[in-house]
Amino acid sequence: MASSGAATNIFVLLGLGIAGVLLAARRLRRPARPDHGAFIARLELLPPPQPPPPQAPHPLTGLCFAIADALHVRGYITSFGSLEWARTHEEATQTSPVVSALVDGGATCVGKTVIDEMAYSIHGDNKHLNTPTNPAAPDRVPGGCSSGSAVAVAGGMVDFALGIDSIGGVRIPGAYCGVLAFRPSHAVVSNGGVIPVAPSLDTIGWFARDPSVLRRVGHLLLRLPYADIRPPRHFYIADDCFELSKIPARKLTQVVTKSVEKLFGRQVTRVNLGNYLASRISTLKNYSNGQENADTKGPSLLALSNAMRLLHKREFKDQHMEWINSVKASVDARIVSSLSNDGDSVIDSCQHVRNEARLALSALLKDDGILVIPTALGSPPKLNAKELSSENYNSQTSCLSSIASMSGCCQVSIPLGTHDKCPISVSFIARHGGDRFLLDTTQTMYAIIQEQVEILAKSNVSSKQAMNEEAAEVAKEKGNSAFKEKQWQKAVTFYTEAIKLNGKVATYYSNRAAAFLELTSYRQAEADCTSAIDLDPKIVKAYLRRGTAREMLGYYKEAVEDFNHALVLEPMNKTASVAINRLKKLFP
Repeated sequence: MASSGAATNIFVLLGLGIAGVLLAARRLRRPARPDHGAFIARLELLPPPQPPPPQAPHPLTGLCFAIADALHVRGYITSFGSLEWARTHEEATQTSPVVSALVDGGATCVGKTVIDEMAYSIHGDNKHLNTPTNPAAPDRVPGGCSSGSAVAVAGGMVDFALGIDSIGGVRIPGAYCGVLAFRPSHAVVSNGGVIPVAPSLDTIGWFARDPSVLRRVGHLLLRLPYADIRPPRHFYIADDCFELSKIPARKLTQVVTKSVEKLFGRQVTRVNLGNYLASRISTLKNYSNGQENADTKGPSLLALSNAMRLLHKREFKDQHMEWINSVKASVDARIVSSLSNDGDSVIDSCQHVRNEARLALSALLKDDGILVIPTALGSPPKLNAKELSSENYNSQTSCLSSIASMSGCCQVSIPLGTHDKCPISVSFIARHGGDRFLLDTTQTMYAIIQEQVEILAKSNVSSKQAMNEEAAEVAKEKGNSAFKEKQWQKAVTFYTEAIKLNGKVATYYSNRAAAFLELTSYRQAEADCTSAIDLDPKIVKAYLRRGTAREMLGYYKEAVEDFNHALVLEPMNKTASVAINRLKKLFP
């Protein structure tokens, strides 16, 4: 009985151990979610019936969309990215006019999407509602604050989606998830029925995979009448902005440059945007924090970023600090901590900076200019990366988003393929009020931009391949020299290097086999000869060397076959004839 009891205990402990391992594994891996965790609520708002002919159908007929859960839908509680907010607020009594306009325009609303807590972050990591999975890079953050909307579009769950953008909340997740993202000019789309974040910066933006969908949505929300497409006349590449980027600038700017040349037959103009803004905005230096003399990139852009972040914090506190104080224990500590010091001493001139920034960009771009900048610093950070909480990283990222946020200009983020298997993008910015012009330009250029992305990717592969092939030949010659000097192992090392650089050359394998034969490594020699023959069935030396290796291994029949094959290819080959005669005498 004691023995039976001990056995039972062992099985119990073993079972608990296995269960523990399984639970640990479950915690470590991100569970597969059919909607990538993009949605917080599913719903269905159906469009009205189509008008009878000959009237035109609704402009968005057949499209479905989702909305960030900062926009109200009648009968639903708006969570604002916070379970505590949802618990302490009532159902909405009215639907946001923007949502209603899209539904009336023929689109079907299918759900509300996750946002960062209180729409405050730009990374997409919501600790209370779980972080949506970035379909383009599952181990990376999706970007925020409108993370769920970007993920829903990138994952193909909707045709387009709405988000809110104060300091990059649409543009950054668009860049991180590899989809088109549009921030309209400030105040040209109604913010009614939306929980405010920082009213002087807030806009409702939208995501799409297809530029025609992006444009159709824009034309409806902006209430644009039909007009001819006006081509851009000037493209300004902000070199100092691209210096901030962690992606090689050439990989981003070359696509734009080639596209502009091919489509419009024009050259791009290079500008230092920070210097230009510093010359136009008299109070910008008030926000430099001493950085105008620091050894840092883009001090004027950092000053603009500082001004935006101060304005964002001040207005956010005005809107929500009373509620945060009432439920402080339930709010992410990072939000509470960041609001403790908002720089009241210089906040009064922020609106002056905004006005001058708008005038400065309007003077540069006029009615037909496009400013080109990176959308984000680089690839999306990894989940739980240290840089997500880095003040320097967030400040640098804000340098890029502050340009449109502080000037009120419209901006579109355009995907440019990948870098290190992660999405990358550039942004086009047009003057305040140039939304139609920017949407039209995006649709006109999108196909050629993607074509240039593919050409550049292929040329990079071809260039790298050519360099590898050249380096492989050098390694082979070094191997040949070592072989002549009877340094067999050194020869093997060089031939191996050549194979790693270019594994499609039969000679490299055959030569390494010769060195292996000298080292009496017959199995390696046989394997190398087989690889060489697979690449080039007419390589005589490989048959001779494999025959020799097989003879030394005792595979006499196979050895004779190899020597015979060599004779078929070279009937006068003495080495093969001698070997066959020798083997036939030994093994008739």
